[in-house]
Amino acid sequence: MNSPADFDEIVQSLRACRICRDAPRYGGPLPHEPRPIIQGSATARLCIASQAPGTRGHAIGIPFPDRSGARLRAWLGLDEATFYDASRVATVPMGHCFPGQDAKGGDLPPRRECAEVWRRPILNALPDVELILLIGQYAQAWHLGDDFRDGLTATVKRWRDILSSPRRPRILPLPHPSWRNNGWLKQNPWFEAELLPVLRAEIRTMMSLDG
Repeated sequence: MNSPADFDEIVQSLRACRICRDAPRYGGPLPHEPRPIIQGSATARLCIASQAPGTRGHAIGIPFPDRSGARLRAWLGLDEATFYDASRVATVPMGHCFPGQDAKGGDLPPRRECAEVWRRPILNALPDVELILLIGQYAQAWHLGDDFRDGLTATVKRWRDILSSPRRPRILPLPHPSWRNNGWLKQNPWFEAELLPVLRAEIRTMMSLDG
């Protein structure tokens, strides 16, 4: 079983990573200096598999410091102190550095190099994780493989089957909490009415056991 030192050593190596800047495998180099963002410890029981840091996360150096984070914490029923408690909650993006923006000012997809090099070692160093939340299509595609089909909405609609499957850790797909998804939430009221109460109950039980 991995020890806390294993996770800390991996994070130390990750923070020194410059692959997407100095030796990119897909497309051009990262358009700014790398600033890998990650949160966690070997004792974390909840893992948030997010997409990639945004501009504010890149500037501050922590995951979800923006309105998307406020919405995500509301979805989970967690206050900031618990959300940022690395002994309980790990946040492991598909791409650990802000990927830059496209011509329209939207965030680019997570750098593919990052998951190829770092994802499996980091997840292996989180032995106590019981539940992984898959935020957005990139995390869902990587973690679910062939079970990610017909797009994000169809995948999230199958949340009951995915959550109850025998895979360990358990997995729950979610849309991204960005305010750009307000339309999606209005079109899919079952998400807030049916999925979120189950998610919050899972989180309450998990954090109660931690306490």
